[in-house]
Amino acid sequence: MTASTSAPAFGPDELDELDDLLDDLRTRDDSAPHWEFCDGVLTALACTRRSVPDAEWLGVLIADSDTPLPPEGPLPLVSPFRDLAQQERFLQLWHLRSAQVRAQLAEEPQSLDAEDAFHPEIIDMRGAIACMPEEDRAEMEGEDVPSLAQMWAAGFLFAVEAWSDDWEPPRDKETAEWIEDSLEAVAALAEEDKGEPVLCMFDEEGPPSTSEERVQALGEAIWAIYDLHRIWRSLGPRVEQVVRGDQPGRNDPCACGSGKKFKKCCGA
Repeated sequence: MTASTSAPAFGPDELDELDDLLDDLRTRDDSAPHWEFCDGVLTALACTRRSVPDAEWLGVLIADSDTPLPPEGPLPLVSPFRDLAQQERFLQLWHLRSAQVRAQLAEEPQSLDAEDAFHPEIIDMRGAIACMPEEDRAEMEGEDVPSLAQMWAAGFLFAVEAWSDDWEPPRDKETAEWIEDSLEAVAALAEEDKGEPVLCMFDEEGPPSTSEERVQALGEAIWAIYDLHRIWRSLGPRVEQVVRGDQPGRNDPCACGSGKKFKKCCGA
């Protein structure tokens, strides 16, 4: 059984429900994130070297609060959710998407066109607006419209910054450079697409809205996500540095998480 068939179903209906739910949150708090940003955060959490519990990320993402939620027991209502039922439904949908992403990242495909390949939940907003009737487009004039995957990349980098301790690179120089290069590929998407538009990712028959360079950068970023997932899964959760007098053996795995023997890493 492939990863995609074993993952819980998350399709267009669930995506539409999440969009509607977040739209409702913004009626009470206009700073509530859009789903594309959330999907970037979710993907980063799926790559993070430890499992980040709901109580840890929910307040940061939705309520933008530094006050941690109780780590055990039922979660209290987080503003701006209307009620606990709405909050619980959001978490259910989040977990469906998270399971799907983790299943897709568990095994690299031969091609990003493969059915079980990972694809971020993004929309070509510039293409969508370009396909609108002229009178509707006029209402959007002057609006700052994000480039393809720009909001998704911003969400991913937001999570990396918010959980910076978990994303601190290991001592191993080669692995640290690999992580840095992968993050740079994602960061490239957080910049505006300034290339010449040659295609529309919203509707292949629509007016050009996205550059060829942007599409290439998206593909590079997706492969980088596979790399980050593999790196952090192999390293596992951070291990606190051992105290003096409790040194590992020279041939034991180094406690810094580099994957190397102690004698070739911190004990060198």
